[in-house]
Amino acid sequence: MAGTRKERVLTEVTIRLAGPTDFTDLRRAVVELQEHERRLSSTRLPGDQIADAYLAWLQQQAHVNGAVLIVEVGGIFAGFVVGWVVEDDNIAETVDSNRAGYISDICVMPPYRGQRIAFDLLSAIERYLAPTGITRVRLGALAANAPARAAYERAGFEPYEIIYEKRVGKR
Repeated sequence: MAGTRKERVLTEVTIRLAGPTDFTDLRRAVVELQEHERRLSSTRLPGDQIADAYLAWLQQQAHVNGAVLIVEVGGIFAGFVVGWVVEDDNIAETVDSNRAGYISDICVMPPYRGQRIAFDLLSAIERYLAPTGITRVRLGALAANAPARAAYERAGFEPYEIIYEKRVGKR
């Protein structure tokens, strides 16, 4: 149907490693992402409550074998992605499954959604992690986050494992 999808803006899109001067933008995006997920699930705490500690944790995780990447559109912060290599020891899994890239968070700020920015970020973090020798990249999404899941599938991701939840004492 014509006109239902935003056309890609022909403005310069830059993806780069995050630096110390990006803290304010990253914090704002973490709050945005958390509040978005809070609208989808009652399990999420308020964004302002967790933003500083969560951002510090993300940067610590990415520091070892990963990255925090920033996307700018026309020089304006438009979002971020964080990923790193995870090494598990699941005896039932193959070696290449036990050592995989993991995308923990991705956020495209509201004015930039629908312009394939998420695709660009996912591609960039995949390229960043590829030289580590991984052959798989994984990410998770809330089941209720249909737009995110659709974006991931458009980027070539397929469902791998599904986690079910049941609240005890509720029918």
